[in-house]
Amino acid sequence: MYRLILAPILFLLLNLASPAAAQVVVTFYSHDLDDHFPHAFFTLKGTTIEGGEVVDTNYGFTAKTIGPAILFGSVPGRIDIAKPGYVAHSTAHFSLTLTDEQYRAILGVVEKWRNAAGDSYDMNRSNCVHFTGEAAQAIGLNVTFPKKLMKKPRSYLDEVQRLNPQLVDLRVVERKKQEASRATTR
Repeated sequence: MYRLILAPILFLLLNLASPAAAQVVVTFYSHDLDDHFPHAFFTLKGTTIEGGEVVDTNYGFTAKTIGPAILFGSVPGRIDIAKPGYVAHSTAHFSLTLTDEQYRAILGVVEKWRNAAGDSYDMNRSNCVHFTGEAAQAIGLNVTFPKKLMKKPRSYLDEVQRLNPQLVDLRVVERKKQEASRATTR
C-alpha cells in the first residue's frame, strides 16, 4: 500500500525538481532609416538549456560616431544595444528558436564584430545589414549578400525571409492579431 502512495509522490517530486527545458529565441528587426542607428539588429530572449542562463538583450552594429565621415569610407565601429523603446518602434521580421549551439554561434558573430580592429564600420562593406546577415548565416539560415540590398535593412530581411520560407513573417501575425482585435470590438 505504501508503494502505491509513494510512487506517485516520488514521480511528482522528481519531475518538479528537474529543470524545465527552455530555449533562446532570436528575432530580427529593421528600423526605418532615420538618424538613429542601427537600422538592422536582433534580439535574444529566453533561457539556455545548458546552464539555464537567462538571456534578454539585443545586438546591432553601427559606427562609433555618426557623422558625415560614414559616407566617405571606413570609420570605427561598435556593437550597439538598443534601448527598449527603439526596439518597440522597430519592425520585427521573423523569429527562430535557437539551440544552445546556435546561440553560441550568434554570440561568436557578436564578439567577432565587437573585436574587429581598426575602422570596422563601412557603409558599403560592413554595416548593420552585413552584421545581421552574418548572424543569420551563423545560425543556419540561407543568406546572400546582394550589393543592392546591403543599405536597405527592411528589404534585406525580407530577402532573408524569402530565402527561408520556413520562417513566419511576424508582420503578418501582428496584422492578423490587430484584425481579430478590431473584429471583436465591433
